[in-house]
Amino acid sequence: MTDKSVCAVIVTYHPGTPALTNIAKVREQVRKLVVVDNGSSADELNPLRMASNNGGYELIENSENRGIAEALNQGVRWATSQGYPWVILFDQDSTITGGFVEHMFAAWESHPDRERVASIHPRYVDPNSGLEPRVRRMKDGAPVVSMTSGSLLPAWIFDRIGWFASEYFIDCVDLEYCLRIRAAGYLIADSKQAVLLHAAGHASRNVGFLRFDFRPTNHDAVRRYYIARNRLVLYRKYCPIFPRWMAKSMYDYSRETIKCFVGEQDRARKFRNFLLGTWDGLIGKMGRREGLCKIILATSAIKKLIPGKSSTSKLPPHRG
Repeated sequence: MTDKSVCAVIVTYHPGTPALTNIAKVREQVRKLVVVDNGSSADELNPLRMASNNGGYELIENSENRGIAEALNQGVRWATSQGYPWVILFDQDSTITGGFVEHMFAAWESHPDRERVASIHPRYVDPNSGLEPRVRRMKDGAPVVSMTSGSLLPAWIFDRIGWFASEYFIDCVDLEYCLRIRAAGYLIADSKQAVLLHAAGHASRNVGFLRFDFRPTNHDAVRRYYIARNRLVLYRKYCPIFPRWMAKSMYDYSRETIKCFVGEQDRARKFRNFLLGTWDGLIGKMGRREGLCKIILATSAIKKLIPGKSSTSKLPPHRG
């Protein structure tokens, strides 16, 4: 299997210079590349347009942020329309390493039941700390779920189980698709040799509380809404099918949420959005949450009028 059979899909959202560097590195290892941009400004798009013309990749420009799931669907649809039997997906802030694509295909070729493998995933290494996230595995030794960035998928899986869940908008898109793959009777595999440099969240330092030290993820207030809502929807959908994994995931998520409210800044807004996301998850309100950013910006404006109060919240980083 060679790189001629795979098309890469990269989703961008207000990309900077590091994103352009990552795009160029991916382009070197694949036959074709499509970049889907989600509502960046003209100034941010110009470097992508120039690189597209010079580097020979396809650029799809969305006039607004349509969410990570829908952007991935756009890129995959373009790749399959061009006849590519494989797609490999990346975030703009993930950095590919040498021989990445070859290692991914080697993992598929060596799998004892490769015709049932619907997604192959790399090792994820935090570029700042050098740490790898803990991976929960099934009895077959493969991850139960994994991130979308860096994943290699055969095109036939989209015909059999559908596209990424665009109603999630951002967060848990990767988890939901992995669970859907497994629920349909297909397999997930991983490569021990393929390494993707990827940092989840913005963990920057250890925080001490009582006698415990931990590293909060520092997702912003907007992300806290989507994380809370989509996790709840995910658990309700797949708990009957994967009860043991769900119990462990709920435990991990509870710990991560507690760390957020104990060790991160902007806790009041994050807690409010956590409650709002929980409520919307219970009533089934999905898609992009209109007015969420406006609420946050309004709160920021009020805080600016209060001496000693300031806000540094940004729009959500663009991940699955």
